[in-house]
Amino acid sequence: MRYKAVHTTRYLYDTAVSQCQSEVRLTPRALPWQSLIDSRIQATPSPAAIETHKDYFGNDVTTFTILEHHDRFAIVATSVVDVQARAAVPRDLPWETVRDTLASHERPEALEAFEFVFDSPFVAAARELAAYAGPSFAAGRPLLDAVDDLSHRIHADFKYDPKATSIDTPLLETFKARRGVCQDFSHVMIGALRSLRLAARYVSGYLRSGADYQGAEASHAWVSVYLPGTGWVDLDPTNDVRPGTGHLTLAWGRDYGDVAPVKGIALGGGHQAVEVAVRVEPVEAAAV
Repeated sequence: MRYKAVHTTRYLYDTAVSQCQSEVRLTPRALPWQSLIDSRIQATPSPAAIETHKDYFGNDVTTFTILEHHDRFAIVATSVVDVQARAAVPRDLPWETVRDTLASHERPEALEAFEFVFDSPFVAAARELAAYAGPSFAAGRPLLDAVDDLSHRIHADFKYDPKATSIDTPLLETFKARRGVCQDFSHVMIGALRSLRLAARYVSGYLRSGADYQGAEASHAWVSVYLPGTGWVDLDPTNDVRPGTGHLTLAWGRDYGDVAPVKGIALGGGHQAVEVAVRVEPVEAAAV
């Protein structure tokens, strides 16, 4: 499938901002199943400076510096991406074997994945999360069977409720309330996996517009778990699916804080209102 994704973020301020700097992660990653055909990011007012770099996790980052007074600010990211079906996972391992392989980190790829076993600013391991994960992780159960079951249980046990949480809501508070949005579902699953000493990371991206999924028409998030010999396998607990051709990957990191689509700092402005719109539509190759 070829998609055109348009992500628009608008800031409206009560009073003028004298200057601001914004950092965005809105360029889709190039992956074995995902090819980036085109990507453009525009900011209004016109930036005095634009810089690009790759962050620690290999995500593309664009930074805009605005030095003129303004009471509104907009960023529009437009990307064209080819997405193919992902290769089948060739083999699976008992989850305890995966845990022990990560702990030994004898192979370079396992050592690289090992950093995702540890706590991060938004996701810390906890006994409550380990206990919740426990029924999915019977002794000797293959890892992917276990994580599929955990994803299914989170989908069933938690209510999708955009008004229930904010990014500042503590993980265990979200866990106890059993409600939230895609970032909350993902943080709970990552915390549960890390509580068992498994490597899990946070993935940001989009869903195809019109898809019968929670999180379409907005930024979306899901989870990757590390499987030795295979690599990272994605799971979407919000929708209880393995991501496929309807999921577009932007960035990954330890948690939301590493991959926030847009963040920054402004001088002045007072109260601000933020509007976000995402459209991901199929296109013909000849139309691009």
